[in-house]
Amino acid sequence: MLYLLDASVIITAHDNYYEPERVPEFWEWIVHVADAGHAKMPREIYDEIAVSTGPLGKWIKDEYVKKSIILDEEVSLDIVSKIIEKGYAPNLTDDEVEQIGRDPFLVAYADQGENRVVVTCETSKPSWKRAKRKLPDVCNDIGVLSITDFEFYRTLDFRTSWNK
Repeated sequence: MLYLLDASVIITAHDNYYEPERVPEFWEWIVHVADAGHAKMPREIYDEIAVSTGPLGKWIKDEYVKKSIILDEEVSLDIVSKIIEKGYAPNLTDDEVEQIGRDPFLVAYADQGENRVVVTCETSKPSWKRAKRKLPDVCNDIGVLSITDFEFYRTLDFRTSWNK
C-alpha cells in the first residue's frame, strides 16, 4: 500500500502534535516510511509546504527528506481534469480553481495507481459543493480510499520507540 500524504498531515503534525524539537522520532519515522516506499508526497503537495519557514521549512527542504518523501512520477493531466469535474464541479471559475488548490493532484496520483490511499486531516462535509468540497468526499466520489492522519499512524505503527 502506498500512502499519499496531504500537506495537512505534515502541517498539523508540526503545529499541533509533534514539534520537531520535542518529538524528533516522529520526523525520523516519516522519512523512514518514505524511504521504505510506504508513504510519499506528490511534488505539487510538497511545494505547498516548501514555502514554510522555521523548523518545518528547514525539515522539508533538507535534501535527504526531499529525496525520500517526494513521489517520483508525473500525474496525468487528463486524470486531474476528471478529478476536478467529477469530484468538484464542471466549469469551475478561476476563483474556485484557486480555492481548491492542489488537492485534485493528490487524488489524481492516488487514482492513477493501484493500492494507493490519500492521507488527510480533512473531515468529510458531504453537503458542501463545488470548490468547498473536502478531500474525503472527493476521494469517495472518485473511488479512491482516504484515511485520517491518525489512522495512518496506527496502520504503520508509529511510536516514539519505533527505532529502538
